[in-house]
Amino acid sequence: MSEVHSGRPAVLPAAGPARAVIDEIFRKAHGEGRSSLFEHEVYRLLAAAGVAATPRHEVLAAGAEPKDEAVASFPGSRVVVKVVSGSIAHKSDVGGVAVVAREPAAVRAACRKMAGIADSAGVMLTEFVQADASGAGSELLVGIRNTREFGMIISAGIGGIDTELLAASARRGQAVVSASTALTTAEEFLELFKPTIGYRRIAGLTRGGRRLVTDEALVQCFGAFIGLANSCSSGDPETDFVIEELEVNPFTCSGGSLVALDGLCRIGRPQPVRPPRPQAKIDKLLHPSSIGIMGASATRMNFGRIVLKNIIASGYDQSRLLVINPDGQEVDGVRCAASLGTLEKKLDLLILAVTADVAFKVIDEVIDTDAAESVLLIPGGMGETEASREPARRMLAKIDEARRAGRGPVFVGGNCLGIISHPGNFDSWFIPEERLPRTQKKAQRSSALISQSGAFLVTRLSKNAFLDPAYMVALGNQNDITHGDMVESFAANPQIHVIGAYVEGFKDLDGLALARAVRKATVAGKQVIIYKAGQSAAGKQAAMGHTASIAGDYEVCLSVLTQAGALVASDVSEFSDLYYISDCLRDKAVGGKRLGAISGAGYDTVAIGDSIQVGDFSMSLAAISPSTRDRFMTILAAKKLDALMEVRNPFDINPAADDEVHLLCAQAMAAEPGVDSVVAGLDPTSPVVRSLKQSARPGYDIESPDSIVQTLPKLVASCPKPIVGVIDGGPLYDPMADRMMEQGVCIFRSSERATRALVRYTEARLRAAQLRGEAAPADQGL
Repeated sequence: MSEVHSGRPAVLPAAGPARAVIDEIFRKAHGEGRSSLFEHEVYRLLAAAGVAATPRHEVLAAGAEPKDEAVASFPGSRVVVKVVSGSIAHKSDVGGVAVVAREPAAVRAACRKMAGIADSAGVMLTEFVQADASGAGSELLVGIRNTREFGMIISAGIGGIDTELLAASARRGQAVVSASTALTTAEEFLELFKPTIGYRRIAGLTRGGRRLVTDEALVQCFGAFIGLANSCSSGDPETDFVIEELEVNPFTCSGGSLVALDGLCRIGRPQPVRPPRPQAKIDKLLHPSSIGIMGASATRMNFGRIVLKNIIASGYDQSRLLVINPDGQEVDGVRCAASLGTLEKKLDLLILAVTADVAFKVIDEVIDTDAAESVLLIPGGMGETEASREPARRMLAKIDEARRAGRGPVFVGGNCLGIISHPGNFDSWFIPEERLPRTQKKAQRSSALISQSGAFLVTRLSKNAFLDPAYMVALGNQNDITHGDMVESFAANPQIHVIGAYVEGFKDLDGLALARAVRKATVAGKQVIIYKAGQSAAGKQAAMGHTASIAGDYEVCLSVLTQAGALVASDVSEFSDLYYISDCLRDKAVGGKRLGAISGAGYDTVAIGDSIQVGDFSMSLAAISPSTRDRFMTILAAKKLDALMEVRNPFDINPAADDEVHLLCAQAMAAEPGVDSVVAGLDPTSPVVRSLKQSARPGYDIESPDSIVQTLPKLVASCPKPIVGVIDGGPLYDPMADRMMEQGVCIFRSSERATRALVRYTEARLRAAQLRGEAAPADQGL
C-alpha cells in the first residue's frame, strides 16, 4: 500500500520554464567549479520555484562601482550592500553586510570596503525591505537539506541571527520543526509548524499581535520548497544535480508577504542508490522450506552446534535440514553435504556460523553458485572494525552487482544473533534454551521484534516473557537487509499487528525506507514502536563501535518517524512498556483521550493524575456523569464504604475495597460514556483482596473464583475500551500478575508507568487514525 496523505508531496515538472532556469543556474555554478551558489543565484532559484518574493538587487563585479542612476533606482532611503561569495555562510560576521544611506558616495564607500574581504567575487546592492514587525519570532527560517539517512528534509522555525540560541533554549518542537519532503505535503507541514513560536508570532496569536502573513502564503512557500527538494534529489531519476542544502534565513514579513533577505544553497551530483532487497527472498528467510548450516562442529559445542540444536528443538523438520562440512560427517543426526557445490537443490536459508575471513569467501561462492535464497551471517568482524571495512565494502559491491543482474541471495548480518520464527518453526539463535526459555505465553503470537543488537532481544524477552513475539530478527551490521526491509515485510504480513524495532543507525537512505514502511504499517492498522539509540554523542560513538552504525541526527529521526506513524520510545524501559501495551490493547477501540481511573490506594490515584501528560500530549480526566456517580455510591454502600469516600476521578475506592468492589468500580468506570480508557489500581497489599498464591485465610488466594485475578479478565475481554491493571507490590505478588497477564490483562507494576504508557499509546493511536483519514471525535483529537 502506498503512503496516504491529505495530498501528494509537491514535485516540480520535469520540463518547463522554471525547471530550465533552475538547471541553468546549477550548470553555471558547476561549470565554474562551485558547489555553492551566490546569493543572487539563490534569489533566482527561489523566484523560479515560486517560493516567495525576493528584494530588488543588482550585482557588481569585483572592483566595479555603482553608477549614480543605479543607486537612485532603488526604493526608500537606504540600500543594503552585501559581499558576493559562495564560501561565506555568515556575511555579517566578516563585515560583508552594510546598510547605508541611498547616496552614491555612501554606497561606493561600502563597496570599496568589502572589496578587501577574502573570497569576494563582487558586491550586491539590494533594496532595504521594511519589516512589518520586529523582535523575537518575527523572522522565519525555512530550508531543505539532503540527509544521508532520510533523504530530503524540510525545516522551518524562528529566523534571524538568534536562531541557534532560541532553538537551543526552547522546548522540542517550539523553535524548529522538520519533516521528510517525500512523505509530507505543504498543508501537513503547516499543521506541524503551527505549534511553533514563529507561527504564533506571525499568525498574531501573541498578546497584542497581529497576523503578518496568511496561511496560504506559508503553504505556497512550504510547497515550493518541498517541490524543489523532491525534484532535485537522488530520488528523481531525471535530475542532474542534487540540492545538498538550501536555506533562507531570514524571511521577513513585509506588506503581508514573505520576503527572502538572505539565502544559501549547496549542490552536488546524485549518488548511486543500492538496489532494493527482494521481499520474496525475505519471506524465504522467515519461512524456509530448507535450511543449511555451515560451521556446526561434530566434536564440540560451538555456536554453530548450538544453533543446530536450537533448530532441532524448535521442531523444524530434520529431513529439510542439513549441515555443510567437508568431512561429510553428520551432526546430531542431521545429514551432511560436503560443500555448496554438492547440494541437491537450492537452499531457502543458509546459516554461516564461521569466522569472518571464511564467511567472506563463502559469500562469493554462494553468489557465484546461486546456492541459497537467503543467508544468515553470524560472525562479527564484517564491517564494524577498521580492518574489516574494506572486505565488507568489496562484499557489498558483489552483492549489489549480482542483485542488479537479478540473482543472488539476501543477507542478514554480520555480527548477528540470528532469527526466531515461530511461524517458520525454527530458532537459529546461539543462546541455549537453559539461558533463555522460549515458553509460549500468548494464545496467539501477533507481534514482531527487530533489533540490530541481539542482546537487546535477549534481555527484553528475559525481563518480560509476555512480550512473546512471533518473530525475533537480529540484523547486526545491516550489511544487506535493513530495518526498513523488515518493517516492510511485517507490514504486509496479515498475522502481525505490532512491530518493534531497536535501531542503532541507518544505512544510506534506510531512514526514509523505514519511515515509508512505518507509514504502510500504520495505514494498515498496525502499531510500530521504535527505540533509536545514539541520542547523545557518547551513544553515537558506542553505536558505531557495536554494529558499524552511524547514528545520525536524532531530532530529524524522531520527527520523521513520528510523522510516519511510529511510537518512538525515549529509552529502553519505555520501549518495553510501549511494545507490551501495544500488543495487549491492539484489539481495543481508542475513541479519545478521556481517562477514568480507580484504585484502593490513595497515592495511586495521585500518581495517575500526575502522569496523564507526556511531552506535549495530555489525556484528560473524564467527567463522571450523575448516573455513574450513583452507580459508584451504590457499589460502596453495599460494602458500607459510602460514608468514607467521595466520588471523583481518579476515584479512591478505599483500602477496605475487596475484589468485588474493584471489579464493579472498574466495570462502572468503563461503562461511563465519557470515558475512553481505564486504569485500575488493584491494591494487592490490601488484606481484603485475594492477591496471594497461598493465603492463611481459606479462599483468599488467587485461585478463588471471587478473586479479581479470576473476574477481571472476563471484563477486560468483553470491554471494547482499553483497561490497564496496576499491581504495585513486590515479588510476593508476581503470581497474581503472571496469572492475569496469562489471561490477556494488560498489567503494569506501577501506576505511573501504566499511565504514561497508556498516554503515549493513546497519542499514537489517535495520530494513526488521522493518517488513515479517520475523523476524531469532537474535542478528542491531538
